[in-house]
Amino acid sequence: MRVLIVTAGSRGDVAPFTGLGRRLLDAGHQVAVAAHPPFAGLVAGCGLDHRPLPGDPRELIRARAGAASPEEAREVTRAFLERLADGVVAAVGRGTDLVLTAFGPAAFSRAAGEAFEVPVVGAYLAPAFPTREFPLPGAPDAGAPGPDGNLAAGRALLAAAGALQEGAVARLRARLGLPAAPSAAPGGDIRPVFHGFSPLVVPRPADWPDQVEVAGYWWPARPHGWRPPAELTDFLRAGPPPVFIGFGSMAPGEGERLGELVVAAVARAGVRAVVQAGWAGLCAAGDDVLAIGNVPHDWLFPRTAAVVHHAGAGTTAAGLRAGVPAVPVPVMADQPFWAARLHRLGAAPAPLPFQTLTAGSLAAAITACVAEPAHRRRAAALARRIAAEDGAAAVLARVGVAREG
Repeated sequence: MRVLIVTAGSRGDVAPFTGLGRRLLDAGHQVAVAAHPPFAGLVAGCGLDHRPLPGDPRELIRARAGAASPEEAREVTRAFLERLADGVVAAVGRGTDLVLTAFGPAAFSRAAGEAFEVPVVGAYLAPAFPTREFPLPGAPDAGAPGPDGNLAAGRALLAAAGALQEGAVARLRARLGLPAAPSAAPGGDIRPVFHGFSPLVVPRPADWPDQVEVAGYWWPARPHGWRPPAELTDFLRAGPPPVFIGFGSMAPGEGERLGELVVAAVARAGVRAVVQAGWAGLCAAGDDVLAIGNVPHDWLFPRTAAVVHHAGAGTTAAGLRAGVPAVPVPVMADQPFWAARLHRLGAAPAPLPFQTLTAGSLAAAITACVAEPAHRRRAAALARRIAAEDGAAAVLARVGVAREG
């Protein structure tokens, strides 16, 4: 069967689907991943076909940050979504028997699936259905609103996302000769939906709709032939396990400021550190600090004493898989949700908001994380239980049913 995975966003929105795609490939399916051009090498390096989606999310982040007003930022996003909608249709139109779609482009994937008479299955990396059990990731922080408040916050978040996409979805469906969208919530009418995170981290809410499941993590695949840089292996051998520090796709253009802060924090905490540049272009150097580019987290994290990160879904998962404690520094979107989960699970101290981060607060958090053995014990225990899960199995079974049908 020809399977097309559609995803949009940063590296963390693409990497988990390389692992899911490889599992499908190993099961005998043809697999392509529709993603933005910056990730063509990542996809192809994992043995999967790449179908380009227009736009560069880094440019979108910069344009939104430079907007003169919230309305201008929304207009920038709407223009990006218009191009994305056309790209999804083009990717599906190149031929496929089944679409697996991430949450962000789900409404566009649904329209393309209808137009080409191809089934569409949801493959979401964060909770995407309102529930009384917790506010959805990205919902405004209302303290402890209770079950009714949780449900209302989730609905409001999805309504806002739907309003942002509404014009692009309506115009796309009109061009394709389709009726108006059956649901205003992005991806809300797709079934089945599999969520790619562990039920140990977020158990499936009892009030979610039928055919909406929590499958378990989809681990990123390593690029074929990847080897760790000699400089990195030498650094790891030269002393005790370092702390990893990286902020993924966050804070583009703030690399110099963050680098100075990180170097000062590492010195105060008295630890060694491996610092990943990310989209911020994080610059850090010193006798006990090594700057690196992209390195598979499944290889690096087990060799560290702790991981300091922005609490994106993928990096959070990688830290839990490695069984090492975390210092979450959430910036935006779903990151405060995952940061709070890490703390509640006992695998991390209280989150440090990125906006108020200082060298002193980061040093204190690193020291507390490394010095408190309970964090490491809890992280290691979670890692053992997560290792027994097979998040891709439910998706593979669903694709097998589609092929037989």
